[in-house]
Amino acid sequence: MVKQLIIGDAMHELAATRRILERLPEEHMTWKPHVKSMTLSGLATHLINLLNWQVAIFLYPEFDLSTVPLRREPLERREDVLAEFDANVVKLEKLLAECDEKTLGEEWTLRNGDHIIMRQPRAIALRTFGLSHMVHHRAQLGVYLRLLDIPVPGLYGPSADEEGK
Repeated sequence: MVKQLIIGDAMHELAATRRILERLPEEHMTWKPHVKSMTLSGLATHLINLLNWQVAIFLYPEFDLSTVPLRREPLERREDVLAEFDANVVKLEKLLAECDEKTLGEEWTLRNGDHIIMRQPRAIALRTFGLSHMVHHRAQLGVYLRLLDIPVPGLYGPSADEEGK
């Protein structure tokens, strides 16, 4: 039952994330709302990276941030964002289907070199470091869309753009 809940939760959040990525306006991919903000394409690419990290939770016993580049070049085309997102959802679905409750309970470590950031069972790491982190940045993307006057999709029910439809 625990595995079913985890898979259902993950698939719901990933489907909602895809709905917002489908709205990316290619003509505004270099736009950002503030000098300290990521560009639209940078934020979308960060969502892809978070999905890559969710896959890593099930492939490896730990993830060391010091071994990955600080910034990846942002994907500039919606088609490329969706293609990588979809490919990684397939990978994650396969890994979740293949894992058992023992695997979900195994310790997973997030580190930056010698500094341990978190050490949690895989299931909790997926929810916190993976999905909740993705939800946070997906919400930021929703604000970007709103500021660009692009209809925001409903994620947990209708959005203000969908009410009455």
